[in-house]
Amino acid sequence: MAESEEENLQRQIDEIEALSSIYEDEWCVIDEASRIFCIRIVDELEHPKWTICLQVMFPPGYPTAAPPIYQLNAPWLRGQERMVLSNSLEEIYLQNSGESILFLWVGKIRDFLQVKSQTAAAVPETQQITEEGEVDYQDDYLITCQPPAQQVTAIVDFSEGSEDEQCPPITHGEPITDRRSTFQGHLAPVVTTKQVKLVLQKLYENKKIANATHNIYAYRIYCEDKQTFLQDCEDDGETAAGGRLLHLMQDEASKTSTKSKKQKGKKGK
Repeated sequence: MAESEEENLQRQIDEIEALSSIYEDEWCVIDEASRIFCIRIVDELEHPKWTICLQVMFPPGYPTAAPPIYQLNAPWLRGQERMVLSNSLEEIYLQNSGESILFLWVGKIRDFLQVKSQTAAAVPETQQITEEGEVDYQDDYLITCQPPAQQVTAIVDFSEGSEDEQCPPITHGEPITDRRSTFQGHLAPVVTTKQVKLVLQKLYENKKIANATHNIYAYRIYCEDKQTFLQDCEDDGETAAGGRLLHLMQDEASKTSTKSKKQKGKKGK
């Protein structure tokens, strides 16, 4: 029991260090002793319109035996929208039971906000706080995921796409050695989950890659009909590594989108 608690504590410390390093100003320590933290998540980095603050508390059993306790803080997030987002986060927990999941949660909330930004007619109404007025935060409540009664396995459907679909071209990065560990990146443009499988199969034909200690990956595929992204990642035993890679892809995509909008704006002038 003591070993399990010690393992959870170390994994929590690793996740907290990674999150605080990545989110920097968006990361806030509310109560370090009680392990309560907050992450500010926006639809886009430079000119955010929609914002949600994800407040989390790490119980002693997280991540191996218990989910984090979380709170979604956003005055505009109510009713059906709150329920849909909460259900999505709980589904992610069930699919990744025993793993560190905050990177995946942040990615899901960011996707939710980006879809909201694309479909909403106006920006959210901001409630002004004055000496005479009060803001009603009754909908900002703590939510606890319920642990599954039995082990739940996430199954990714790689059957999408035609049977004669070909493996897309793969670009191989230069190996980098740091502290006696060697890292090498590989990049491929994919538009279906079938192509993701083909890329992985092609890479694993290389014995060095197949025998590597950790093979992490992440992918994002834009679904035009739903105006959202199909995405997933794999840690392969390296805690939260796949989630960090996916987060990096999300941030780069957001920066590219912002630059594109600026360029269009200049052309319009």
